[in-house]
Amino acid sequence: MPELPATRERILDAAEHAFMAHRYEGASMRQITGEAGVNLAAVNYHFGNKESLLHAVLKRRLDGLNQERLRVLDELEAAAAGAPLKPSQIVDAFFGTLLRMGAEPGGDTFMRLLGRILTEPAEFISVVLAQEYADVLERFKQALFHALPDVPREEIVWRFHFMLGATSYAIAGTDALRLVTDWQTEAADDGTDRLLPRLMSFLLGGLRAPLPEPPAKPKQRSRRKTP
Repeated sequence: MPELPATRERILDAAEHAFMAHRYEGASMRQITGEAGVNLAAVNYHFGNKESLLHAVLKRRLDGLNQERLRVLDELEAAAAGAPLKPSQIVDAFFGTLLRMGAEPGGDTFMRLLGRILTEPAEFISVVLAQEYADVLERFKQALFHALPDVPREEIVWRFHFMLGATSYAIAGTDALRLVTDWQTEAADDGTDRLLPRLMSFLLGGLRAPLPEPPAKPKQRSRRKTP
């Protein structure tokens, strides 16, 4: 008979699924303990409270994901020997690494959870994500600054922000996609092999887009002379 996963891992797996399906606010500790086959005391022993449990769920996979992102970026920069990387290499190292994670055991559930959390973060979740992502985002921003010297840094930051938003929405699920396509068409298939090339093309198109026109200065209204 196969050995059951350790209690802590069962709780994390159950919580990951519950938070993905019902979001943080909607997931109950009763649902999580029931799916994990443990009592509430076990959750409190391993994690303390619901906030700490979500933090542990995120950290379990984000640590490995961000390490892999940095490993890929390190290899690319070492091979480039100081030359700028191609924007496509940087985008794939950051976003492609995430999407390929969906093919791993449990990866699809976590991707959907991450997408939903990033689009509707509670205040404490924003703090957690800032801690987990700070160093990684800085490395990738610097790589983009080096790769796109003719694009103002402020504009690159804006475009990275938009790429994060588009990716978060895409991995959160197909609800919006089904509004604009037939349920039966292949377009409604959000598997990684279909999503990855489409999303990469879209993100690179936005990153390489022409600079926006500067905002028009408001016209000054002429002052009427008083008689």
